[in-house]
Amino acid sequence: MDLTFNETQEILRKMARDFLITECPKSLVRELEDSEKGYSPELWKKMAELGWMGLIIPEEYDGMGYTFQDLTVLLEETGRNILPGPLVCTITSTFPILDAGTENQKKEFLPKVASGELILTTALLEAEGTFSASGIAVKATPKGEDFVINGTKLFVEMAHAADYIICVTRTKDGASPEDGITLFIVDAKASGISCEVIPTIAADKLCEVQFKNVLVPKKNMLGELDKGWPIIEKMLEKGAIAKCAESLGGMQAAVEMTIAYSKDRVQYGRPIGAFQALQHMMADLWTTMTTSRYLVYEAAWIESEGLPCAKEASMAKAYVNDAYKYVTRWSIRLHGGIGTSRDHDISLYYLRAKAADTAFGNTDLHRELVAQKIGLI
Repeated sequence: MDLTFNETQEILRKMARDFLITECPKSLVRELEDSEKGYSPELWKKMAELGWMGLIIPEEYDGMGYTFQDLTVLLEETGRNILPGPLVCTITSTFPILDAGTENQKKEFLPKVASGELILTTALLEAEGTFSASGIAVKATPKGEDFVINGTKLFVEMAHAADYIICVTRTKDGASPEDGITLFIVDAKASGISCEVIPTIAADKLCEVQFKNVLVPKKNMLGELDKGWPIIEKMLEKGAIAKCAESLGGMQAAVEMTIAYSKDRVQYGRPIGAFQALQHMMADLWTTMTTSRYLVYEAAWIESEGLPCAKEASMAKAYVNDAYKYVTRWSIRLHGGIGTSRDHDISLYYLRAKAADTAFGNTDLHRELVAQKIGLI
């Protein structure tokens, strides 16, 4: 296993960092967080021209054909700069299409995603708020050659701006909760769909989506009828690594900002970075960030190699969830009073760390999954 960046990844990293510094300053981040859309169509178009949405889509579907590890490099940079918008939810929503879509579905949707024409999101969570099959109650019932969806989904990222929603439904009550789960690609503007943005701590545009007699053609079914849960498990696995990569970039930015501040802020006649207690704390932050990096890139490398990585993905997510909050919390403390102001950039990272904790599963869920993989459950 080699976790050093190759030439392609170094070019991708530098290109993404330079682009985001220029095109997405923190003033724009704040503006987009406060806006109704939550993203910039102009910036989205520029990212599409760079191939970001199609980075891991195969070339035969007009994508770039890069690896999952390459995607991790890109998402680390988007997290480092804080990029509002539907990039992560669009990319992670292509995973089910890539893994389980028919050839016709891939030809219909993937080129349009790669070009930036389509925004995707996934509707999974419901009232129970659990990432398990037992929490799926939204029903899809047959109607001739089509299906009708009824129910409510919660915390659907950027659903108000999406063109299509990957909706996870229950099509029958089986012997186990996992039996009877079916996925559909649903037109987000279809009759019977209503969407409302839920206020959140990070203003990250999570939505409540209601489905009322929404008609979906059978050709938009992803995978086999009643056998969709393994597709979701794989999506959550990849999505957890993707979110960890974004969090890793945020951690690095927070640590670097704090170290730079400690060299400039003078107290008692010398920079606060000269005090041993604060030096040790910042050394701990650096160590936490570096440990996170090894966990994330190990999981990404295993995924890129096509090997089973459920345990590694959950190890990374369980650790990074807490690590990002720990790093940003202490970064704010080391900045002092100014760190609590929304006008200072460090507070943006703290709020993102809180929001990232629940995306694709919180710490307790992933600890449980690791415990399963090592034979304790």
